[in-house]
Amino acid sequence: MEPFKIHILGCGSALPTLQHNASSQIVEIRGKMFMVDCAEGTQIQLRRSKINFQRVQAVFISHMHGDHCFGLIGMISTFGLMGRTSPLEVYGPEALGPVLDMLMKTFCNDYSFEVRFHAVDTTKNVVVYEDRSLTVETIPLQHRIPCCGYLFREKPTLPHIRRDMIDFYEIPFSQINNIKAGADWTTPDGDIIPNSRLVTPAEKPRSYAYCSDTKYIPDLWKLVEGVSTLYHESTYASDYADRAKMYYHSTSQQAAMVARDAHVGKLLLGHYSARYNDESKLLNEARAIFPNTFLTNEGMTIDV
Repeated sequence: MEPFKIHILGCGSALPTLQHNASSQIVEIRGKMFMVDCAEGTQIQLRRSKINFQRVQAVFISHMHGDHCFGLIGMISTFGLMGRTSPLEVYGPEALGPVLDMLMKTFCNDYSFEVRFHAVDTTKNVVVYEDRSLTVETIPLQHRIPCCGYLFREKPTLPHIRRDMIDFYEIPFSQINNIKAGADWTTPDGDIIPNSRLVTPAEKPRSYAYCSDTKYIPDLWKLVEGVSTLYHESTYASDYADRAKMYYHSTSQQAAMVARDAHVGKLLLGHYSARYNDESKLLNEARAIFPNTFLTNEGMTIDV
């Protein structure tokens, strides 16, 4: 099975601390590298994580708060200094477009690669990126400004043909794709070998949902139901639930409620308030509702 991993570059919230960087992640899937949010300091975290800058082919920005996008123009500038030639695709709220254009004209007007901006409608659940192996769709969220999450889904793969069956029935190479697509095999004697004997099932497609800054949305689970891994912001513990509501953030308990209702595989917490030197309270409150919960931390790599 090809890698599907999440690299945590930053999991803190808006106020800078010595403990955490602000929000940024790399989604590594089938040899491709996608960035989700790009806070100040992200390119330093890329260095520390030993992730090749040039492999980042697209950046998905959830919303236009600085702790999610201040690092973008600096990273683009570094790409230019490194001689990047391949285009960089940037997805984000419509309002990001003119800001990015102004910054590019001011600081990055002589580079040899193209930055292509794609405006996303943060109010709709739609596919905004697709290739042969995956799709990325938006997840509408409720924050103080337009904001959305992103859901990465593998496309189903074909079954695996059994090598022993190929050898036993002397199946020619030219017929392997037909059998993977569901065809039976007819021997030279006219015997029909059913497809079910010739293949083993494909792996179940994996999926990762990134839910950035948002207040608790009771029916959010419908959009992330059954995902392999869910990242949901958990800025506060339950004793600050009123503050979470006021600033359109979530508690770790509320993140766990979404994970529980959506029957996800595992839950990742992040976007911690700077008031917490130890996030164990957030973890314990979430695990009381959804046991398979984990804290994120800079430098972690998580298998989806």
